[in-house]
Amino acid sequence: MSENDSLSWLVVVLVALVAVGTVPATGAAQTDAQTGGTVVVEEGETVDSLEAFGGSVIVRGTVDGDVSAVGGDVRIERTGEVGGNLEAAGGSVTIAGTVAGDVDVGAGSFTVTEAGTVGGTVTAGAGTVTIDGTLEGNAEIGAETIRLGETASIAGDLRYDGNLEGNTDAVAGDVQEDASLGVDVAPTIQPVASWLFAVYALAVNLLLGAALLALFPRFSDGVADRVASGPLRSGLVGLGVFVGIPVLLVALAITVVGIPLSLIGGFVFALLLWVGIIYGRFAVAAWLLSLVGLGNRWLALVVGLVAGAALSLLPVPIVGEAIDLLVLLLGLGALVRGLFGHWRAARNRDRERRVGPDEPTAD
Repeated sequence: MSENDSLSWLVVVLVALVAVGTVPATGAAQTDAQTGGTVVVEEGETVDSLEAFGGSVIVRGTVDGDVSAVGGDVRIERTGEVGGNLEAAGGSVTIAGTVAGDVDVGAGSFTVTEAGTVGGTVTAGAGTVTIDGTLEGNAEIGAETIRLGETASIAGDLRYDGNLEGNTDAVAGDVQEDASLGVDVAPTIQPVASWLFAVYALAVNLLLGAALLALFPRFSDGVADRVASGPLRSGLVGLGVFVGIPVLLVALAITVVGIPLSLIGGFVFALLLWVGIIYGRFAVAAWLLSLVGLGNRWLALVVGLVAGAALSLLPVPIVGEAIDLLVLLLGLGALVRGLFGHWRAARNRDRERRVGPDEPTAD
């Protein structure tokens, strides 16, 4: 199969990978381990237990046993019931349903809503903690801010470290400040969560990168060459696309007729950014490896993507984000330049077929 004939396969590969990474993965009674962009136990569904890692982990149904979840957003919704314990690490953890056992949380924010109920002990380390619901046991909370709402109820004792605000009368037992708790009551989970996210993203990116190199070797090499030979031009084109397309999509969304087009365009743009960052990391790594006499594209792919994953774990996130943005602009620009060149060549071939190679054509 020629590289041109393989173009349609790119769409298939991208859609399949997006489906793996972003389509909700529904829990099943026979399977208690799930990964995906979104992991969901649907309302009316019952599983024995759940071990989940995903961008979002959502329980709307019933988990008879324990839940162990790592995600950007972990939620036990109003209809959700957990019969055992909940161990969760994420950007935000919310309990709006029922957890019969203990809760151990390490998160940026932790919330028990007015409808939320925890039957056991709550141990939480977070940036902010908000309790509006019912805790039937003791609570140990370390946070910068701990807020007890008017509807909060804590049947046991509260040990805390941080700034305690709100309705302290909600605590039936003793309220004791304990500086030994710190904000690090449960943050040992958070570094693990960061590493798990990085490994998951690396695996998916390697899968897509390998598909791109296998299906489009010459095109991929061309992207790397454009970054190496014209980084300024590629970067400027990438910046134009990065800024211009969202502006165009917003303009389309303003009109009723343009809303469907803007939604489709947003999906395509997200895919373009994804492929752009992968190609950017591949191209930069290929250029650096060429300086020491290594010209293997597969090695460049692995080195580039591993280095990109490592950047996300830097102790100073802004440094990694700045480098990643630069790499994205380079890859995005080189990708768009390559696609434009491919389209122009295909148009010229089509024109030659229609008018003949020896006949003059109008510009």
